[in-house]
Amino acid sequence: MQSTIGQYRKSIKWLGVLAKKQEGVYTSKLGTEFASMTTSPRTGRYSAQRHTDFSRLVWLFDSCLLTGTVDLSTRPRGQLRKRPNSPEFSGLLAAWSQDMVQRGLARSTQDSFGSLACEYLNFLEAAGTSSWAAADGSSVLGFLESLRSRWAESSMWSAVASFRPFLKFTSRTDLLDALALARTRRHHEIVPLLDSGVEGQVVDACRQGLVSSRDAAIALLSLSTGLRSCDIRGLRLADIDWRGGTMGLVQQKTGNPLTLPLPPLVLAKLAHYVLDERPVSDEEEMFLRLKAPHVALADHTAIYVIVNKVFRASGVEAVKVGTRSLRYNAASKLLRAGTALPTISAILGHAHSDSTNVYLSADTERLRSCVLPLPEGAAR
Repeated sequence: MQSTIGQYRKSIKWLGVLAKKQEGVYTSKLGTEFASMTTSPRTGRYSAQRHTDFSRLVWLFDSCLLTGTVDLSTRPRGQLRKRPNSPEFSGLLAAWSQDMVQRGLARSTQDSFGSLACEYLNFLEAAGTSSWAAADGSSVLGFLESLRSRWAESSMWSAVASFRPFLKFTSRTDLLDALALARTRRHHEIVPLLDSGVEGQVVDACRQGLVSSRDAAIALLSLSTGLRSCDIRGLRLADIDWRGGTMGLVQQKTGNPLTLPLPPLVLAKLAHYVLDERPVSDEEEMFLRLKAPHVALADHTAIYVIVNKVFRASGVEAVKVGTRSLRYNAASKLLRAGTALPTISAILGHAHSDSTNVYLSADTERLRSCVLPLPEGAAR
């Protein structure tokens, strides 16, 4: 796309400016320095877009240096990560990565947990600590404070939750106690539900063929089943029981098996996509990129873009949605229909039924019925 070409040109320009100090010669060391330039000159803060663009460009240059060819394969975000220089820290990080693999954690979970552990070890090195035994509680609090410059306050709970498993792995109870002092809170905002008219518009647009069968199937799956984006992206051809009209998969987040019935319209769109639209490919995933290379969708961002494209095609301009909001919507519809929470938990694929309680916030009518009446004579 022209926008992508423009982003690469901008990144190459900045790389050229940096390379002037060594007469325009690219080296891996220069690439590492370039990839670390994640601060936006305009805002003075960390830029996720800058990090992604610069990392991709360094990947291309490094692959050319190492192999003599340019690796143009698609890559998920966040693969390029500065590793600590200390042999002890590098060994600890490698052991943590191996432990996560042995436990069967999803790839996205490994990336999230590994990224926080790596950042903490780099933080220790930058502070002059190169021994794990020398790490103390103040370094944990200092590390969390350093994240606040580029993490929203509402997301700090997620940072702590992703960092805690690494400290548990190292059996450092003193560092875990320090982590508890951070007292970050999880924010559960009330997600607005879709009007029935909006849902009808989207379904009609999919039925009338205003969008491709691939995009229609993805949007309808999100709308009717509440599947996570990672599970939609990872859905395989073999996961569909065409005769039985069901879908069976193993959830990436929990590792639990899940079987769901497919509404007739979803099944029809999937069949049309497979028979008439899907590019010829050996990939086992159901949904592929429309443009070459015809591989599986890169990440959850692709699902988000597709869902919003379907909503715009249906004439819904003012609403921005993703699989998370559609997941809330599907759960709330089940709740309003009087479905028991354990059943909703099973449909959504929660590892624990307590995780479903967050959806109670959307059922305003039942919440009102739980409010105690104001006693007579009480001050207003």
